[in-house]
Amino acid sequence: MILVTGANGFVGKYLCRAFVEQRQIVRTATRQTNTQVKNNETVGVGELNGQSDWTKALLDIKVVIHLAARVHVMKDASTDPLAEFRKINVEGTLNLAKQAAKAGVKRFIFISSIKVNGEHTDLDKPFTEADVANPQDAYGVSKYEAEQGLLLIAQQTGMEVVILRPPLIYGPGVKANFKSMLHFVKREIPLPFGIINNKRSFVYLGNLISLIIRCIDHPEAANQVFLVSDGEDLSTTQLLTGCAKALGVKARLLPVPQKLIEFFANLLGKQDIAQRLSGNLQVDISKARHLLNWTPPVSVADGLIETCKQI
Repeated sequence: MILVTGANGFVGKYLCRAFVEQRQIVRTATRQTNTQVKNNETVGVGELNGQSDWTKALLDIKVVIHLAARVHVMKDASTDPLAEFRKINVEGTLNLAKQAAKAGVKRFIFISSIKVNGEHTDLDKPFTEADVANPQDAYGVSKYEAEQGLLLIAQQTGMEVVILRPPLIYGPGVKANFKSMLHFVKREIPLPFGIINNKRSFVYLGNLISLIIRCIDHPEAANQVFLVSDGEDLSTTQLLTGCAKALGVKARLLPVPQKLIEFFANLLGKQDIAQRLSGNLQVDISKARHLLNWTPPVSVADGLIETCKQI
């Protein structure tokens, strides 16, 4: 049997739905004991931290898919963000992994983040799994520390570990900045991003789930790290144009020079936003393609159409 943590989250809900479609019964672990994930056996485990008791959740489990995490937030109000991220993303993850190994779990699939690699790439020089880790924020650091701890547990116990590092994930129910962007485009609000020539990798929810499922029992996935994306890099201009097409509206993009956008963003102290809008972040998925014989099943165009159905 498979255990899925974070089953009520953005990725978890659709992963569990995919299992239902495959008539695969899974056990889901949720924070609250009275939460029920449709068509699956659910176990409440309380807060995710270094003291969580996973005994009931791990009974007869052979594969753990660990999605639960303290996620990256733009404006973290915590006085010590790294400490808060470590409680859940490091201590909580490693506590679960140690108990999983002791319970006889064969494989532990961990959803990490491309932030372990860093925040940006040079144009047409994508991140690979062989790059030296370079996390730039507390979230990225916590994910990297969890990865290192998991690989050590794998060496010590023989439990296989698989690590996936996705970039920004989009799909039906997407929230935060991506959802805000779609609302701007749907309302045909003019945006100053008509001539942005960057390249960024994204991953559609269905493509990420496809790779997660591939990693459940593929022998070559054991103790490996994989980067994942749609395999199609887009400029901000191309992304907005694609969103407009998926929404059935006209893309109203003004040809404002990229340098001018960056200048005013820096002037306003919005360097991070400028980086995401005009910077590069590319991901090379050759390893997953070749080692796992995996190809993203959904194109960016189709992924955007499915995403926009709920906007």
